Parts: sequence; structure tokens; C-alpha cells
Amino acid sequence: MAPVVALAGGVGGAKMADGLAHALAPGELTVIVNTGDDFDLWGLHICPDLDTVMYTLAGMANPTTGWGLAGDTFQALDMVERYGGETWFRLGDRDLATHILRTAWLRAGHTLSEVTARLAAALGVASVILPMTDDQVATKVQTEAGELAFQEYFVRRGWQVPVKGLCFAGVEAARPTSKALAALASARAVILCPSNPFLSLDPILALRGVREALREAFPVVAVTPIVGGQALKGPAAKMMAELGLEVSPVTVAERYKDFLDGFVLDVADACQARRVEALGLRVLTTDTVMRAPGDRVRLAREILCFADRLLTG
Repeated sequence: MAPVVALAGGVGGAKMADGLAHALAPGELTVIVNTGDDFDLWGLHICPDLDTVMYTLAGMANPTTGWGLAGDTFQALDMVERYGGETWFRLGDRDLATHILRTAWLRAGHTLSEVTARLAAALGVASVILPMTDDQVATKVQTEAGELAFQEYFVRRGWQVPVKGLCFAGVEAARPTSKALAALASARAVILCPSNPFLSLDPILALRGVREALREAFPVVAVTPIVGGQALKGPAAKMMAELGLEVSPVTVAERYKDFLDGFVLDVADACQARRVEALGLRVLTTDTVMRAPGDRVRLAREILCFADRLLTG
């Protein structure tokens, strides 16, 4: 059967992907994941969004933070601190194994797609996880303090520095993976997860050919990351305000309207449905807040039913 394809990044995207994975048969879900926040630390190649999606789909993610591994320890990090090293980016002991092997396999000549597939298979993940590109793309954040690398802005400074703009270094030369483009071309539905539009989804959409592929896909459905004027996690709402945009799910729908067919609103924003429909989109209004694993599956099933209704007119 043709896959359902999700575009994801961050904790919200990982939760949505997990719900879809449980609502579908094993192997029916393909997740294309943002790699704009990848970076090197201590000589290791770190892929935060890929790992968050992978650990979540493997049932191993830290339930408190949404990232990292449940029950992980930090003895290696404690030793780094004792040596005088910086420890602002928290890497657990078992998490380090992922980065050590990823780095070794990349240096041996394997692509990030190949490495990701190998890691995910070892953790028993049935869904297909694809990095958005095997090339290097780095999200840069323009702020009042100057241009900052993504992790400097997001983790080290706790996303508190006001944002003036964004760019994705290397995106002009980068290409989406052939598997990602093939998945979009054959998808029976594409779901944009409730990820940060600027930091998690825009890097994917900025790759040459992705928006064009989405315009050819049907149906394409986006899930709002904004509920009641707030982001459930992370800086999406704060960034909207700083960039002079209305903090509203309508802003998100407008951002995607060139390729979108349907939009999922939260019940808290039901009053915005007509504004979204005026963009030419069909709307599903439901409870989008994923408080517990059961909410993820319930929401995923509602979205898949909505996509089926779009298909049948």
C-alpha cells in the first residue's frame, strides 16, 4: 500500500508521527525529518530531530522532556564538566552511543539516510525515517545579538533572544533525498505535523523540489502548532510575534496554502475556521493537544479519516 508521509521535526512532530505509526499498519508510515538543526559537538555528528523521532517511534523517548532517552544517565557529561568542558547541550550516556556510531559510519562513507535506517532498524522501528537531505543544511537565526547557529539560539540561549529572521545555509546546493521525493510522489496522504513552522518545517520546504512535489501530492493536510494563541512547546508563537506576524493558526495555513488541501484546527480556535476556509482549504476542527499516548492515536485516526474524506470529495 502507498505510504502515508509525515513531515516532522521537534517533539510535537515526533508525537504526531508516533500517533500515525500506531494508527497505521507497520511499515505504512514514512517520516521525512528536518536536519537543519544538525551540528557537530566534540567531534560527534548530532541529529536532534532525527533522534527525537527515532526514539519516540521506538518507544524509548524521555516522557518528561520528549527528547533524549528514558532513564538515561549523564556520567560522561559530568566528567566533561569536571575536565572544564561545556555541558550546555545535554547528551546522555546511552544517547552518546547513537552519535558515536553515526559519526563513525558517516566517516566510513555511508550517507545519513543509510545510517538513519541502520540505527532505526536496530531499535525495532517499523516506520521509515528519512532525513530531508543527505547534504549539509544549517539553520541560522538572525537576532539582535547577531546571527546565531540554531543550537546556540535554541538550547544555549533558551530561545529567549528576539528573532529578526532566518536562513538555511547550504540549502541552495542541497537536494532532498531520492527516497524522500519518491515517498512524496507515491503518498496516499501527506501530513505536516504540528512542528515549528520556521525551525522544523521551513528547512524541509526550502529544499529544491519539495514544494513542487507537495503541489503534486493529494491530499496534503497540516496540523496547527498554535492553539489558543500559544505554542504548546517551543518558540513558534514567540517567533511569530517577533517577526510581525499574527500569532494564529491562520498564519500557518497561509504559509502552506500553495500546496495544502486541508487544515486541522484545535477546538480552541474553532472561530478561525472560516478564515482558513477562505484560503481555499477544507478544515477539521478537533482537540489537537496530545497530552497522553492515547491522544496521539486518536488525533492520528481523525486526521487520516479527514484525509480520506478529502480524497473522496
